[in-house]
Amino acid sequence: QAGMNVLLKEINQKFLDAGIQRIQKNLESRVKKGKLSEQQLREMMSRCKGVLSYSRQDFQKVDLVIEAVIEVVGLKQQIFKDLEAICRPDCILSSNTSTIDITLIAAKMKNPERIIGAHFFSPAHVMPLLEIVRSNLTPPDVIRDLLAYGSKIRKTPVVVGNCTGFAVNRVFFPYTQAALLLADAGVDAFRIDNVIQRIFGMPIGPFRLTDLVGGDISMHVGGNFVLSFPERTYANARGLIPLLNEKKWLGEKTGRGVYRYDKGDKKRTKAVKDLEAIGPVMKESSAHAQQHLGVPHLLAVSDRDIAEMIFFPVVNEACRVLAEGIVDKAKDMDIASVMSMGFPAYRGGIVHWGDNEAGGAAHVAARLQTFAQMFPQQSGFFVPCEYLLHCAYKGVPLSEGQGFYTPPTPKL
Repeated sequence: QAGMNVLLKEINQKFLDAGIQRIQKNLESRVKKGKLSEQQLREMMSRCKGVLSYSRQDFQKVDLVIEAVIEVVGLKQQIFKDLEAICRPDCILSSNTSTIDITLIAAKMKNPERIIGAHFFSPAHVMPLLEIVRSNLTPPDVIRDLLAYGSKIRKTPVVVGNCTGFAVNRVFFPYTQAALLLADAGVDAFRIDNVIQRIFGMPIGPFRLTDLVGGDISMHVGGNFVLSFPERTYANARGLIPLLNEKKWLGEKTGRGVYRYDKGDKKRTKAVKDLEAIGPVMKESSAHAQQHLGVPHLLAVSDRDIAEMIFFPVVNEACRVLAEGIVDKAKDMDIASVMSMGFPAYRGGIVHWGDNEAGGAAHVAARLQTFAQMFPQQSGFFVPCEYLLHCAYKGVPLSEGQGFYTPPTPKL
């Protein structure tokens, strides 16, 4: 739609045909909604070419590459080694990785400064945010060119620093992990989803989100955070996600995950609570957590408790991201949280919410300390970070803490 020619590279004809068909299907849905004409659809598809090899004839013409393979470091490293050899020196090489440190991806390149993150959020043709990930080697002109590209394709670009998960996925990794911890503590998973969606206002709850993303991807991405931040993550080796993976219940794409997925009216998929099937899996997860990980069994939890136990660790991680300079200002984090994760726009974004509706730094810090005492063996998951405690002590809003707090070891 932006008038650009697109080269789609795949490893075999089956995958290439499936990719082109998906593009065609997405554009046809826009025609049905009156947002495109048939003529525009044909013109747009004519600008999309599929290939199966890195031919010099094709790739020497490319100005920007966006790699979007699965989150396997070795595979990505080989791809960028190949791209560096075949593309022009001024071609921008970017990765759509959602969690992997881009300097690690560039480890086998002769010129690692060429790589930059271009993280689109799923579904990419719908979600408006483009997370541009810079490293300390990224040239300013590459950042400017990618910002211009993002604007041209009608995305809202936000420049962030390089770390595991970058800004958005790093800040929101506690969102799902807190829900898993609560479920292992005996809180009904479907109630958690209902509170977070119906009462708090998220588009879907954390368990429904896990099914949408896919249990296999959730386990892989979650593993990256456990490796990077072991002191403040929650992992249950016999937990809900690993058990669902064992059963090949990977969510919506396999017809069953935490929910069962039935075909509803107009070919829409309907999420169904199938307690008979998922109940034993949840009990096994909870039993292992309580017997081997010291997770307490919670007897009385209010809707507000659920919302705070899930979102206050997210606010805490947002404070770390601010302290480390991963985002330049709190407003960037607020915009990113709304445009990528669907954080309710009327709540103003995750940091704004923490400063206002959530009660401010002092209340958030106090509640996190209470949760840490409730879960002594998982206390690291809840312990307030220095930035949050500093804001609470000084009476400074979280959004203004960067002007008053100097991290001991800045990342960027």
